Amino acid sequence: MEKLKLHSPDLTQANIEKLAQIFPNCVAESHDADGAVTRTIDFDQLRQELSGKTVEGPQERYQLNWPGKRQALLTANSPIAKTLRPYRLESVDFDTTKNLFIEGDNLDALKLLQETYLNKIKVIYIDPPYNTGKDFVYEDDFAEDTESYLARTNQKDQVGNRMVANSESNGRFHSDWLSMMYSRLRLARSLLSDEGVIFISIDDCEIVNLRKLCDEVFGEEMFAAQIIWKKRSTPPNDRVIGAQHDYILVYVKQSLSAFNLRKRSDDQVARYKNPDNHPKGPWAAGDLMGNVKGGRYVASLYFPITNPRTGKQHYPSSNGNWRFNETRIKELIDNDEIYFGEDDEGRPKLKRFLSQVKDGVTWTTLWDFAPLNTEASSEMTEIFGNLATFENPKPIDLIKLVLEAGSSRDGIVLDFFSGSATTAHAAMKLNAEDGGSRRFILVQLPEVCGEDTEPGRAGFANIAEIGKERIRRAGKKIKQDFADKPGIEKIDFGFRVLKVDSSNMKEVFYTPDAVSQDLLSDQINNIREDRTAEDLLFQVLLDWGVDLALPVTQKIIAEKTVYFVDGNALAACFDQNINEEFVKSLAKREPLRAVFRDSGFANDSVKINAEQIFKLISPATEIKTI
Repeated sequence: MEKLKLHSPDLTQANIEKLAQIFPNCVAESHDADGAVTRTIDFDQLRQELSGKTVEGPQERYQLNWPGKRQALLTANSPIAKTLRPYRLESVDFDTTKNLFIEGDNLDALKLLQETYLNKIKVIYIDPPYNTGKDFVYEDDFAEDTESYLARTNQKDQVGNRMVANSESNGRFHSDWLSMMYSRLRLARSLLSDEGVIFISIDDCEIVNLRKLCDEVFGEEMFAAQIIWKKRSTPPNDRVIGAQHDYILVYVKQSLSAFNLRKRSDDQVARYKNPDNHPKGPWAAGDLMGNVKGGRYVASLYFPITNPRTGKQHYPSSNGNWRFNETRIKELIDNDEIYFGEDDEGRPKLKRFLSQVKDGVTWTTLWDFAPLNTEASSEMTEIFGNLATFENPKPIDLIKLVLEAGSSRDGIVLDFFSGSATTAHAAMKLNAEDGGSRRFILVQLPEVCGEDTEPGRAGFANIAEIGKERIRRAGKKIKQDFADKPGIEKIDFGFRVLKVDSSNMKEVFYTPDAVSQDLLSDQINNIREDRTAEDLLFQVLLDWGVDLALPVTQKIIAEKTVYFVDGNALAACFDQNINEEFVKSLAKREPLRAVFRDSGFANDSVKINAEQIFKLISPATEIKTI
C-alpha cells in the first residue's frame, strides 16, 4: 500500500523533469551527499542548446542580479516538511466556508499550497513591505521559528524587544528585499491560472527593482500596467518634493484578455439618452468620419449624405472619408440611426446605442478616481471604534477596483501579505454588491504587537489576530448593510483558519536512518502525540492536492470515526485497531480516495487484505496510508 509523502513538492526535481522532456540530452546522473544516484542537468549542454553559436564561457548579458539571488532561487525550490493545522474555534462557519485564513510565514504557506492550488488562482493582490528601513522583512530559513530568527538576526534584543529589520546601514538593503520577494513571486506565479493577474502595491523605493524582478519572473511581455494611485490630496509638507501617489504594478500569467472592462460610472451612463424613443434604447451621438492615412481619401467613401427630411447634403470634411460606404449609410438612415442635430440642420452623427457598445470602458493607468488613503483609516475606525489598530491600511474600494479589473465572479483571490485583511473585506463587499462567489485565501505572519502600540493596548497579540477579527466584524457589518438585498444569505462571510506548523509526522518519518536501534520502541507511532485526527486530515488534503476549503463531515462507522471530504471525494480514518469488517463497511461507500494510519491496522494481515477488499468492492478507490 503506497504511503503519502507528506511534504511540499520538490520544485527543483520538478523543473528537472520539465527540462528533461524538452532537452533529454541535457539530463545527467550524479551522486548526492549520501551516494545515491540522482538526476541533474548538464548546464554546459543546456547553454549550447539555447544558443545559436558555440558557447565557450560566461558572457555579459542583460539581467537583474544581486547578492543572494541564487540562494533565493534555491530557497523557493526547496521542499519543506511542514503542514497546515485547522483551528475551528478561531474560524467562522468552518464546515461550510470556502475562504481560508492561513497564519504563518507566507513562504512556507506558498509552498504548501503548490499542489492544491496550482494554476487555480485568478487574482493575486499583495501589499508587501515597502523597504523603508522600518518594515519587517520575512525570513526564509524554514529550519527555525520566527522568534528564533528575529533574535538571531538582531531584530530582537536580549529582552525580546523588536529592533529595525532592514535598516539602511545594512549593506544588503536592496538585496535582502529582492531575495525575499524573488522566492515568493516565483511560487506565486505557479499558483496563478492561465487567465490570472497579479497586482502589487509599491512605492518609489523599490518600483524600479520590482519591475525588473517581475519581468524576470513573469516575462517582460506579460507586463500589463504600472498604475499610479493618487493616495493623498496634498503632498507631505516635510519634504521639498512630496509624493502624493503609490504604484500598483500589474502582470498577467499569459494574456491581457484576463482583464475585465471597467464598469461605467453613473455619469458615463447618463450621457446616453433616448429623446426620440428609439426602439434600441438610449444612445449618444458619435463621429461618422473615418481615419484617413497620409491625408488621402478613398473614392468609394467620399459622397454626400442627404438628410431625408430637409434634403440638405453633407460631404466629409476636407480630404476625409465617411466611415461607411453608401449602402451601409442608407441602411443606417432607413433605421433612423443617423442624427442630424436637434434642429435637423446639423452634420450627420452616428447614433451609438448603449445596448450595442462594450459592457464597460478601458481602464486607465492613473487611478485618481480611487479613494485616498485617509479613507482607509476611517474604515478601520468604523470597524474597531476609536482604537487605531493598524497603520496605513489600503482602502476597501481600492482593492475592490483591483478585483473588478482582474477577478471573475467565482474566482479565487490570494493575498499573502494580508496585513489587516482589507482584501477579504473587499471581496466580501463586492460579492454582496454583485452576487458573486469570489473566494479568498489570506496569509499573514503572526508578527507580535508590542505592548506600547495601539494594537497591543487594544488586546491584539499579533497582526494576524487583527486580520481575523476584522473579517469577523466586516462580515457582520456587510450582512447588516445589505440585509434587504436578495440573495445576501448565500454570500460566504466565513473563513477557515489554518496555521503553518511542523509536520504531524515525527522526524523519523523523514529521516529514519537518524534513529538508533535502542530508540525504535519509541517510534512505533510515527505521528506526533499532540496532533488530532483533523490535523492529519488536512495534511492528507495538502499532500493529495485536495481543495482545503471543501466541506468536511464526520461519521461513525463500526465504532470508528471517519472524515468524509466533499461527500465521497475522500474518506479518512485514523483510528487504531482497524479490522476487516470496518474496511468492508467503508469500501461499500465507494469513496474516490481512502486513507488510513499505517499503524492503525489491527495487524499486518488486515493491512494486506484491505487493498484486496477495496479491489473487490470498490475497485476505483485509491488507497494510501500515512
